[in-house]
Amino acid sequence: MSSALRLSRRTALKGLGMALALPLLEQMGWADDPRKTGKAPLRMAHITFPNGAIKEYWRFAPNSDKIPRILEPLKPHLRDVLVLHGINNQPASPGPDGAGDHARGIACLLTGVRVRKGGSSGIYTGISVDQLACQKLGLYTTLPSIELSIEGSNGAGSCDDGYACVYASSTSWRSPTTPMAKETVPRAAFMRLFADRNQSQAAQAQAALAAENSSLLDLVNADAKSLRGSLGGNDSRKLDEYLDSVRALESRIQKISGHEDDAFGGMKTDLKLPSGVPKDFAEHARLMYDLLALAFQTDTTRFATFMLGNGASYRSYPEIGVPNPHHELSHRGSDPAKIEGLVKILTYQVTQFGYFLEKLKGIKEGRGTLLDNCMLFYGSGMGDGDRHDHDDLPILVAGGGGGTIRTGRVVQQCRGTLSDLHLAFLLRLGLPITSFGESKAPLPDLL
Repeated sequence: MSSALRLSRRTALKGLGMALALPLLEQMGWADDPRKTGKAPLRMAHITFPNGAIKEYWRFAPNSDKIPRILEPLKPHLRDVLVLHGINNQPASPGPDGAGDHARGIACLLTGVRVRKGGSSGIYTGISVDQLACQKLGLYTTLPSIELSIEGSNGAGSCDDGYACVYASSTSWRSPTTPMAKETVPRAAFMRLFADRNQSQAAQAQAALAAENSSLLDLVNADAKSLRGSLGGNDSRKLDEYLDSVRALESRIQKISGHEDDAFGGMKTDLKLPSGVPKDFAEHARLMYDLLALAFQTDTTRFATFMLGNGASYRSYPEIGVPNPHHELSHRGSDPAKIEGLVKILTYQVTQFGYFLEKLKGIKEGRGTLLDNCMLFYGSGMGDGDRHDHDDLPILVAGGGGGTIRTGRVVQQCRGTLSDLHLAFLLRLGLPITSFGESKAPLPDLL
Protein backbone atom coordinates (compact mmCIF):
# COMPACT_ATOMS: atom_id res chain seq x y z
CA MET A 1 0.00 0.00 0.00
CA SER A 2 1.33 3.40 -0.96
CA SER A 3 1.74 5.75 1.97
CA ALA A 4 0.51 8.56 -0.30
CA LEU A 5 -2.92 6.94 -0.28
CA ARG A 6 -3.04 6.31 3.45
CA LEU A 7 -6.08 7.85 5.10
CA SER A 8 -6.14 9.52 8.46
CA ARG A 9 -8.17 7.78 11.14
CA ARG A 10 -9.96 11.11 11.60
CA THR A 11 -11.17 11.14 7.99
CA ALA A 12 -14.95 11.53 7.88
CA LEU A 13 -17.74 11.97 5.38
CA LYS A 14 -19.21 15.42 5.87
CA GLY A 15 -22.34 17.23 4.83
CA LEU A 16 -24.45 19.98 6.40
CA GLY A 17 -23.36 19.64 9.98
CA MET A 18 -22.93 15.88 9.90
CA ALA A 19 -19.67 14.01 10.34
CA LEU A 20 -19.98 10.33 9.53
CA ALA A 21 -16.76 8.73 10.75
CA LEU A 22 -15.25 5.90 8.75
CA PRO A 23 -14.73 2.30 9.87
CA LEU A 24 -11.31 0.74 10.01
CA LEU A 25 -9.94 0.59 6.45
CA GLU A 26 -6.72 -0.95 5.21
CA GLN A 27 -5.61 2.43 3.91
CA MET A 28 -5.63 3.72 7.46
CA GLY A 29 -2.70 1.42 8.23
CA TRP A 30 -4.62 -0.70 10.77
CA ALA A 31 -4.59 -3.93 8.78
CA ASP A 32 -2.12 -5.77 11.02
CA ASP A 33 -3.46 -8.36 13.45
CA PRO A 34 -4.55 -6.27 16.49
CA ARG A 35 -4.12 -9.27 18.80
CA LYS A 36 -0.37 -9.25 18.10
CA THR A 37 0.54 -5.66 17.34
CA GLY A 38 -1.84 -3.76 19.63
CA LYS A 39 -2.33 -1.10 16.94
CA ALA A 40 -6.10 -1.09 17.14
CA PRO A 41 -7.49 0.71 20.21
CA LEU A 42 -9.27 -1.12 23.01
CA ARG A 43 -12.93 -0.32 23.55
CA MET A 44 -14.64 -0.81 26.90
CA ALA A 45 -18.36 -1.05 27.63
CA HIS A 46 -20.25 -1.78 30.83
CA ILE A 47 -23.72 -3.22 30.24
CA THR A 48 -25.81 -3.60 33.37
CA PHE A 49 -29.17 -5.15 34.25
CA PRO A 50 -31.25 -4.57 37.40
CA ASN A 51 -32.57 -6.71 40.23
CA GLY A 52 -29.91 -9.42 40.27
CA ALA A 53 -30.34 -13.01 39.10
CA ILE A 54 -31.27 -16.47 40.34
CA LYS A 55 -27.99 -18.21 40.99
CA GLU A 56 -29.14 -21.73 40.22
CA TYR A 57 -30.24 -20.55 36.76
CA TRP A 58 -27.12 -18.43 36.16
CA ARG A 59 -24.22 -20.38 37.67
CA PHE A 60 -22.36 -23.18 35.93
CA ALA A 61 -22.18 -26.20 38.19
CA PRO A 62 -18.60 -27.27 39.06
CA ASN A 63 -17.09 -29.71 36.54
CA SER A 64 -20.13 -29.44 34.30
CA ASP A 65 -20.50 -28.16 30.74
CA LYS A 66 -24.27 -27.83 31.05
CA ILE A 67 -25.20 -24.24 30.21
CA PRO A 68 -27.43 -22.58 32.83
CA ARG A 69 -30.82 -21.70 31.44
CA ILE A 70 -30.40 -17.92 31.59
CA LEU A 71 -27.13 -18.12 29.65
CA GLU A 72 -28.38 -20.54 26.97
CA PRO A 73 -28.75 -17.74 24.37
CA LEU A 74 -24.97 -17.29 24.56
CA LYS A 75 -24.24 -20.86 23.48
CA PRO A 76 -22.95 -19.75 20.03
CA HIS A 77 -20.68 -17.19 21.73
CA LEU A 78 -19.23 -19.01 24.74
CA ARG A 79 -15.78 -19.08 23.14
CA ASP A 80 -15.87 -15.27 23.36
CA VAL A 81 -17.17 -15.09 26.93
CA LEU A 82 -15.51 -15.41 30.33
CA VAL A 83 -17.97 -16.37 33.09
CA LEU A 84 -16.88 -15.05 36.49
CA HIS A 85 -18.39 -16.54 39.65
CA GLY A 86 -17.73 -15.45 43.21
CA ILE A 87 -17.15 -11.70 42.73
CA ASN A 88 -18.41 -9.50 45.56
CA ASN A 89 -18.95 -5.75 45.85
CA GLN A 90 -18.52 -4.97 49.55
CA PRO A 91 -19.14 -1.17 49.27
CA ALA A 92 -22.76 -1.90 48.30
CA SER A 93 -23.50 -3.99 51.40
CA PRO A 94 -25.98 -2.63 53.99
CA GLY A 95 -23.69 -1.89 56.94
CA PRO A 96 -25.00 0.78 59.30
CA ASP A 97 -27.09 2.37 56.53
CA GLY A 98 -29.64 -0.43 56.50
CA ALA A 99 -31.92 -0.91 53.49
CA GLY A 100 -31.48 0.70 50.09
CA ASP A 101 -29.70 -2.11 48.28
CA HIS A 102 -31.03 -1.23 44.83
CA ALA A 103 -29.64 2.30 45.04
CA ARG A 104 -26.30 1.22 46.49
CA GLY A 105 -25.96 -1.68 44.08
CA ILE A 106 -26.32 0.56 41.02
CA ALA A 107 -24.34 3.58 42.28
CA CYS A 108 -21.43 1.45 43.58
CA LEU A 109 -21.34 -0.91 40.63
CA LEU A 110 -18.73 0.95 38.57
CA THR A 111 -17.21 3.12 41.30
CA GLY A 112 -16.26 0.70 44.07
CA VAL A 113 -17.02 3.52 46.52
CA ARG A 114 -19.77 3.45 49.14
CA VAL A 115 -22.44 6.06 48.49
CA ARG A 116 -23.57 8.64 51.01
CA LYS A 117 -27.15 8.23 52.21
CA GLY A 118 -29.46 11.19 52.01
CA GLY A 119 -31.49 13.21 49.54
CA SER A 120 -30.30 14.99 46.41
CA SER A 121 -28.25 17.50 48.39
CA GLY A 122 -26.13 14.76 49.96
CA ILE A 123 -25.03 12.90 46.82
CA TYR A 124 -21.54 11.46 47.01
CA THR A 125 -19.97 8.37 45.50
CA GLY A 126 -16.83 7.95 43.36
CA ILE A 127 -15.65 8.39 39.79
CA SER A 128 -16.77 5.40 37.74
CA VAL A 129 -14.35 3.18 35.85
CA ASP A 130 -15.60 4.33 32.45
CA GLN A 131 -15.21 8.01 33.31
CA LEU A 132 -11.76 7.54 34.79
CA ALA A 133 -10.75 5.89 31.52
CA CYS A 134 -12.25 8.61 29.32
CA GLN A 135 -10.70 11.39 31.43
CA LYS A 136 -7.31 9.90 30.54
CA LEU A 137 -7.95 8.65 27.00
CA GLY A 138 -11.14 10.34 25.78
CA LEU A 139 -9.22 13.13 24.05
CA TYR A 140 -8.31 10.70 21.27
CA THR A 141 -11.90 10.36 20.04
CA THR A 142 -14.73 12.66 18.97
CA LEU A 143 -16.80 11.68 22.00
CA PRO A 144 -14.98 10.88 25.24
CA SER A 145 -17.78 8.46 26.16
CA ILE A 146 -21.42 7.67 25.55
CA GLU A 147 -24.04 6.66 28.10
CA LEU A 148 -27.09 4.73 26.89
CA SER A 149 -30.10 3.45 28.78
CA ILE A 150 -33.46 1.77 28.26
CA GLU A 151 -35.02 3.69 31.15
CA GLY A 152 -34.66 7.37 31.97
CA SER A 153 -33.46 8.94 35.20
CA ASN A 154 -35.67 8.74 38.26
CA GLY A 155 -35.39 12.46 38.99
CA ALA A 156 -34.76 14.34 42.22
CA GLY A 157 -35.56 13.42 45.79
CA SER A 158 -35.28 10.17 47.71
CA CYS A 159 -36.38 6.84 46.26
CA ASP A 160 -34.87 3.84 48.01
CA ASP A 161 -35.06 4.03 51.81
CA GLY A 162 -33.60 7.53 51.96
CA TYR A 163 -31.08 7.31 49.11
CA ALA A 164 -31.13 9.92 46.38
CA CYS A 165 -33.12 8.74 43.35
CA VAL A 166 -30.20 9.44 41.04
CA TYR A 167 -28.20 6.61 42.65
CA ALA A 168 -30.61 3.99 41.33
CA SER A 169 -30.50 5.32 37.78
CA SER A 170 -26.82 6.16 37.28
CA THR A 171 -23.86 3.83 36.85
CA SER A 172 -21.60 6.41 35.18
CA TRP A 173 -20.18 9.18 37.40
CA ARG A 174 -17.94 11.99 36.14
CA SER A 175 -17.18 13.06 39.71
CA PRO A 176 -18.35 11.89 43.15
CA THR A 177 -21.30 14.29 42.90
CA THR A 178 -22.01 14.37 39.15
CA PRO A 179 -23.70 11.51 37.27
CA MET A 180 -23.46 11.40 33.50
CA ALA A 181 -26.67 12.12 31.56
CA LYS A 182 -28.09 9.10 29.73
CA GLU A 183 -29.51 8.82 26.23
CA THR A 184 -32.70 6.74 26.09
CA VAL A 185 -33.95 7.88 22.67
CA PRO A 186 -32.19 6.13 19.76
CA ARG A 187 -32.52 9.16 17.47
CA ALA A 188 -30.90 11.44 20.06
CA ALA A 189 -28.04 8.98 20.46
CA PHE A 190 -27.71 8.77 16.67
CA MET A 191 -27.42 12.56 16.38
CA ARG A 192 -24.96 12.70 19.24
CA LEU A 193 -22.71 10.25 17.42
CA PHE A 194 -22.90 11.79 13.96
CA ALA A 195 -23.67 15.52 14.29
CA ASP A 196 -20.71 17.89 14.14
CA ARG A 197 -19.93 19.56 17.42
CA ASN A 198 -20.81 22.95 15.93
CA GLN A 199 -24.26 23.62 17.38
CA SER A 200 -25.59 25.78 14.53
CA GLN A 201 -24.55 23.17 11.97
CA ALA A 202 -26.06 20.42 14.07
CA ALA A 203 -29.35 22.32 14.19
CA GLN A 204 -29.32 22.58 10.38
CA ALA A 205 -28.66 18.87 10.16
CA GLN A 206 -31.55 18.13 12.51
CA ALA A 207 -33.85 20.20 10.31
CA ALA A 208 -32.60 18.50 7.15
CA LEU A 209 -33.05 15.03 8.59
CA ALA A 210 -36.55 15.92 9.78
CA ALA A 211 -37.61 16.50 6.18
CA GLU A 212 -39.53 13.69 4.52
CA ASN A 213 -37.32 10.94 3.08
CA SER A 214 -34.17 12.75 4.22
CA SER A 215 -31.23 10.61 5.30
CA LEU A 216 -27.85 11.14 6.86
CA LEU A 217 -26.36 9.36 3.85
CA ASP A 218 -28.06 11.84 1.51
CA LEU A 219 -26.17 14.63 3.26
CA VAL A 220 -22.77 12.95 2.94
CA ASN A 221 -23.36 11.20 -0.40
CA ALA A 222 -21.08 13.39 -2.51
CA ASP A 223 -18.21 12.93 -0.07
CA ALA A 224 -18.79 9.17 -0.03
CA LYS A 225 -18.69 8.92 -3.82
CA SER A 226 -15.44 10.88 -3.95
CA LEU A 227 -13.81 8.70 -1.29
CA ARG A 228 -14.95 5.43 -2.84
CA GLY A 229 -13.03 6.22 -6.02
CA SER A 230 -9.73 6.32 -4.13
CA LEU A 231 -10.15 3.05 -2.23
CA GLY A 232 -8.95 -0.45 -3.04
CA GLY A 233 -11.34 -3.33 -3.56
CA ASN A 234 -11.42 -4.57 0.04
CA ASP A 235 -11.84 -1.09 1.48
CA SER A 236 -14.50 -0.20 -1.08
CA ARG A 237 -16.56 -3.25 -0.11
CA LYS A 238 -16.06 -2.53 3.57
CA LEU A 239 -17.22 1.06 3.10
CA ASP A 240 -20.33 -0.10 1.22
CA GLU A 241 -21.17 -2.61 3.98
CA TYR A 242 -20.74 0.10 6.61
CA LEU A 243 -22.93 2.61 4.77
CA ASP A 244 -25.59 -0.05 4.26
CA SER A 245 -25.61 -0.74 8.00
CA VAL A 246 -25.93 2.98 8.78
CA ARG A 247 -28.84 3.31 6.34
CA ALA A 248 -30.60 0.26 7.81
CA LEU A 249 -30.15 1.58 11.35
CA GLU A 250 -31.38 5.04 10.40
CA SER A 251 -34.43 3.53 8.72
CA ARG A 252 -35.30 1.57 11.86
CA ILE A 253 -34.93 4.70 14.00
CA GLN A 254 -37.14 6.72 11.66
CA LYS A 255 -39.89 4.10 11.88
CA ILE A 256 -40.27 4.60 15.61
CA SER A 257 -39.91 8.42 15.53
CA GLY A 258 -42.91 10.05 17.13
CA HIS A 259 -43.76 7.00 19.26
CA GLU A 260 -43.84 7.53 22.98
CA ASP A 261 -43.16 5.02 25.65
CA ASP A 262 -42.67 5.01 29.39
CA ALA A 263 -38.92 5.45 29.68
CA PHE A 264 -39.17 5.33 33.47
CA GLY A 265 -39.75 1.62 33.88
CA GLY A 266 -43.35 1.93 35.03
CA MET A 267 -42.67 4.58 37.69
CA LYS A 268 -45.22 7.38 38.02
CA THR A 269 -43.87 10.73 36.85
CA ASP A 270 -45.16 14.14 35.83
CA LEU A 271 -42.25 14.69 33.47
CA LYS A 272 -42.86 14.82 29.73
CA LEU A 273 -41.66 11.56 28.24
CA PRO A 274 -39.34 11.58 25.24
CA SER A 275 -40.59 10.57 21.79
CA GLY A 276 -39.10 7.92 19.57
CA VAL A 277 -38.68 5.17 22.17
CA PRO A 278 -39.73 1.67 21.02
CA LYS A 279 -42.32 -0.05 23.16
CA ASP A 280 -40.67 -3.42 22.63
CA PHE A 281 -37.61 -4.03 24.82
CA ALA A 282 -35.76 -6.12 22.23
CA GLU A 283 -36.22 -3.51 19.51
CA HIS A 284 -35.03 -0.74 21.82
CA ALA A 285 -32.04 -2.71 23.11
CA ARG A 286 -30.94 -3.79 19.63
CA LEU A 287 -31.10 -0.25 18.30
CA MET A 288 -28.87 0.87 21.16
CA TYR A 289 -26.49 -2.04 20.65
CA ASP A 290 -26.26 -1.22 16.93
CA LEU A 291 -25.48 2.40 17.74
CA LEU A 292 -22.81 1.29 20.18
CA ALA A 293 -21.29 -1.04 17.58
CA LEU A 294 -21.10 1.84 15.08
CA ALA A 295 -19.54 4.09 17.70
CA PHE A 296 -16.83 1.52 18.37
CA GLN A 297 -16.38 0.57 14.71
CA THR A 298 -15.68 4.18 13.74
CA ASP A 299 -13.63 4.96 16.87
CA THR A 300 -16.07 7.79 17.61
CA THR A 301 -15.78 6.75 21.24
CA ARG A 302 -14.03 3.94 23.11
CA PHE A 303 -15.97 3.99 26.38
CA ALA A 304 -19.64 3.34 26.98
CA THR A 305 -22.19 2.36 29.57
CA PHE A 306 -25.58 0.85 28.77
CA MET A 307 -28.21 0.36 31.47
CA LEU A 308 -30.89 -2.20 30.59
CA GLY A 309 -32.92 -0.92 33.52
CA ASN A 310 -32.72 1.21 36.65
CA GLY A 311 -32.35 -0.22 40.11
CA ALA A 312 -35.65 -1.80 41.24
CA SER A 313 -36.95 -1.53 37.67
CA TYR A 314 -40.70 -2.08 37.46
CA ARG A 315 -40.77 -2.67 33.72
CA SER A 316 -42.95 -5.55 32.52
CA TYR A 317 -42.37 -7.66 29.43
CA PRO A 318 -45.75 -8.61 27.92
CA GLU A 319 -44.10 -9.36 24.58
CA ILE A 320 -42.63 -12.52 26.14
CA GLY A 321 -45.65 -13.32 28.26
CA VAL A 322 -44.48 -11.61 31.46
CA PRO A 323 -46.99 -8.88 32.45
CA ASN A 324 -45.75 -8.60 36.05
CA PRO A 325 -43.17 -5.94 36.98
CA HIS A 326 -39.55 -7.07 37.03
CA HIS A 327 -38.97 -5.88 40.60
CA GLU A 328 -42.01 -7.73 41.89
CA LEU A 329 -40.80 -10.97 40.29
CA SER A 330 -37.32 -10.55 41.75
CA HIS A 331 -38.94 -11.01 45.19
CA ARG A 332 -39.94 -14.48 44.11
CA GLY A 333 -39.54 -16.56 47.24
CA SER A 334 -40.35 -20.13 46.22
CA ASP A 335 -43.24 -19.12 43.93
CA PRO A 336 -42.80 -21.17 40.72
CA ALA A 337 -44.71 -18.64 38.60
CA LYS A 338 -42.54 -15.75 39.76
CA ILE A 339 -39.36 -17.78 39.27
CA GLU A 340 -40.40 -18.65 35.72
CA GLY A 341 -41.26 -15.02 34.93
CA LEU A 342 -37.93 -13.75 36.26
CA VAL A 343 -35.96 -16.40 34.37
CA LYS A 344 -37.76 -15.41 31.17
CA ILE A 345 -36.83 -11.73 31.67
CA LEU A 346 -33.18 -12.46 32.39
CA THR A 347 -32.93 -14.85 29.43
CA TYR A 348 -34.59 -12.24 27.20
CA GLN A 349 -32.01 -9.65 28.24
CA VAL A 350 -29.11 -12.05 27.68
CA THR A 351 -30.49 -12.83 24.22
CA GLN A 352 -30.03 -9.19 23.24
CA PHE A 353 -26.47 -9.23 24.58
CA GLY A 354 -25.83 -12.24 22.35
CA TYR A 355 -27.09 -10.16 19.43
CA PHE A 356 -24.49 -7.51 20.29
CA LEU A 357 -21.68 -10.07 20.40
CA GLU A 358 -22.73 -11.41 17.00
CA LYS A 359 -22.73 -7.86 15.64
CA LEU A 360 -19.21 -7.15 16.89
CA LYS A 361 -17.90 -10.48 15.62
CA GLY A 362 -19.26 -9.64 12.17
CA ILE A 363 -17.18 -6.45 11.91
CA LYS A 364 -13.69 -7.15 10.61
CA GLU A 365 -10.82 -5.19 12.10
CA GLY A 366 -7.43 -5.96 10.58
CA ARG A 367 -7.08 -9.73 10.64
CA GLY A 368 -9.42 -10.04 13.60
CA THR A 369 -12.82 -8.68 14.57
CA LEU A 370 -14.05 -5.69 16.51
CA LEU A 371 -14.91 -8.02 19.40
CA ASP A 372 -11.23 -9.00 19.62
CA ASN A 373 -10.50 -5.40 20.63
CA CYS A 374 -13.32 -4.97 23.15
CA MET A 375 -13.64 -5.49 26.88
CA LEU A 376 -17.34 -5.92 27.63
CA PHE A 377 -18.71 -6.16 31.15
CA TYR A 378 -22.23 -7.62 31.48
CA GLY A 379 -23.61 -7.83 34.99
CA SER A 380 -25.82 -6.63 37.82
CA GLY A 381 -25.19 -4.69 41.00
CA MET A 382 -27.17 -7.22 43.00
CA GLY A 383 -26.40 -10.90 43.42
CA ASP A 384 -29.80 -12.34 44.30
CA GLY A 385 -32.74 -9.98 44.05
CA ASP A 386 -34.78 -11.93 46.59
CA ARG A 387 -32.06 -11.66 49.23
CA HIS A 388 -30.83 -8.19 48.22
CA ASP A 389 -27.23 -9.30 48.54
CA HIS A 390 -24.12 -8.08 46.75
CA ASP A 391 -22.17 -11.33 46.84
CA ASP A 392 -21.41 -13.65 43.94
CA LEU A 393 -22.62 -11.08 41.44
CA PRO A 394 -23.80 -12.35 38.03
CA ILE A 395 -20.95 -11.14 35.81
CA LEU A 396 -19.72 -11.96 32.32
CA VAL A 397 -16.73 -10.56 30.47
CA ALA A 398 -16.75 -10.75 26.67
CA GLY A 399 -14.20 -9.81 24.05
CA GLY A 400 -10.51 -10.47 23.70
CA GLY A 401 -9.19 -7.24 25.19
CA GLY A 402 -6.64 -7.02 22.36
CA GLY A 403 -5.33 -10.47 23.27
CA THR A 404 -5.18 -9.83 27.03
CA ILE A 405 -8.33 -11.75 28.06
CA ARG A 406 -8.65 -15.52 27.79
CA THR A 407 -12.31 -16.22 27.10
CA GLY A 408 -14.16 -19.52 26.66
CA ARG A 409 -13.86 -20.37 30.37
CA VAL A 410 -15.79 -20.46 33.62
CA VAL A 411 -14.03 -19.27 36.77
CA GLN A 412 -15.84 -20.91 39.67
CA GLN A 413 -14.29 -18.73 42.40
CA CYS A 414 -12.61 -15.50 41.41
CA ARG A 415 -9.58 -14.35 43.39
CA GLY A 416 -10.68 -10.78 43.97
CA THR A 417 -13.47 -8.24 44.15
CA LEU A 418 -15.48 -6.23 41.64
CA SER A 419 -13.06 -3.32 42.09
CA ASP A 420 -10.20 -5.68 41.25
CA LEU A 421 -11.95 -6.46 37.96
CA HIS A 422 -12.29 -2.75 37.17
CA LEU A 423 -8.61 -2.20 37.95
CA ALA A 424 -7.70 -5.07 35.60
CA PHE A 425 -9.65 -3.37 32.80
CA LEU A 426 -7.97 -0.02 33.42
CA LEU A 427 -4.49 -1.54 33.37
CA ARG A 428 -5.29 -3.18 30.03
CA LEU A 429 -6.02 0.28 28.70
CA GLY A 430 -2.47 1.25 29.61
CA LEU A 431 -3.35 3.52 32.53
CA PRO A 432 -0.55 3.71 35.14
CA ILE A 433 -2.70 3.33 38.26
CA THR A 434 -2.26 1.10 41.30
CA SER A 435 -5.72 1.14 42.86
CA PHE A 436 -9.40 1.68 42.08
CA GLY A 437 -12.28 1.78 44.56
CA GLU A 438 -11.52 -0.78 47.24
CA SER A 439 -8.99 -2.57 45.03
CA LYS A 440 -5.26 -2.76 45.55
CA ALA A 441 -4.48 -5.42 42.93
CA PRO A 442 -5.98 -6.33 39.52
CA LEU A 443 -8.15 -9.42 39.24
CA PRO A 444 -5.82 -12.20 38.06
CA ASP A 445 -8.54 -14.38 36.54
CA LEU A 446 -8.79 -12.73 33.11
CA LEU A 447 -5.82 -14.70 31.78
